Amino acid sequence: MITRGEVIEMRRQKNFAALIILACALLFTFSHAAFAQGKRKGKKVVPVGRPVLWKDPGNISARDLFLGPGGEVMKPDLSEVTFIKAEKGGYSPKFRVKDGSGQEWVAKLGKEAQSETAAVRLLWAIGYPTEINYLVPCVHIKGAPAPRKKVERCEGQGFSNVRFEARPEAVVRGGEWKWKRNPFVGTRELQGLIVMMGLLNNWDIKDSNNVILFVPNRGIGESQHVISDLGATFGKTGRLPFFWRITRSRNNPKDYAKASFIDKVKGNRVAFRYGGKNRGLFKNIRLEDAKWVANLLSRLSDRQIADAFRAANYSPSKVSMLTAAVRRRINELVNLPEPGIASLSEERE
Repeated sequence: MITRGEVIEMRRQKNFAALIILACALLFTFSHAAFAQGKRKGKKVVPVGRPVLWKDPGNISARDLFLGPGGEVMKPDLSEVTFIKAEKGGYSPKFRVKDGSGQEWVAKLGKEAQSETAAVRLLWAIGYPTEINYLVPCVHIKGAPAPRKKVERCEGQGFSNVRFEARPEAVVRGGEWKWKRNPFVGTRELQGLIVMMGLLNNWDIKDSNNVILFVPNRGIGESQHVISDLGATFGKTGRLPFFWRITRSRNNPKDYAKASFIDKVKGNRVAFRYGGKNRGLFKNIRLEDAKWVANLLSRLSDRQIADAFRAANYSPSKVSMLTAAVRRRINELVNLPEPGIASLSEERE
């Protein structure tokens, strides 16, 4: 015989189950409506995965900086490259193109192509997710119009030193991520990325150059926080404009080789000689974070560093100049005092 208490418990469970079903139905309806609204408005629905800014690169000394993050398998098929459309925005002219295998790429023309190709490889080498790119010394793009800026040409109507950036179908491109508001604020990984921007002399640090890439993986996938535009590197960051005179440069090995990197150490903080955009990011770089990056970079050989610049089609003399300049900056980081020793020395003074 069922007791009154058991009847009440059965009713309670029944009501709870009904609430669960109702909640699921409402959630499904809301999600479906939001998805439909997104489709009606032409908005792309971007999946959300585990936020990732840095991943353990494993054996850094074994990484191939000539082929970079895409390796041999992702190289574009240059048997036929066809123009799709012109891409808007940015300093450099860009075309959306399709290669001989049907893979789509964004081809960047002009001065930033070389510097970005090399910068991506150095970031990727120590574990930061990046775009996949390659530098093509000369390419003919079928149906391409005249670019909006004058660029170097080759073999008649070909384009010189073109950076091909992959657009894999499986990777969903989301919105931008912000330097001062993201899941990694205060972490050594984000601090280390800022140090790398100083090492590369990237003076164009701004949110609009960042992108979140959803990369399918086992489980929920990854929302990789990537710097998509690294063209304003390997020059000089300058200082505040003097009578509005431009003092910055990009892809200028001589400027890069002469530029200063670390200014001084004060307490547990490192001050960098940086005059680019978003200078405030460099005001709170901890010694331990700079040393963490130094430890990663120190595992790179000169050959690997040189390969990053060879991949960007720099001349042998410029490869040597840039390799020596990067090594000098790595050594500056390596030779920073240990955090405790730095604080003690300042107290004694």
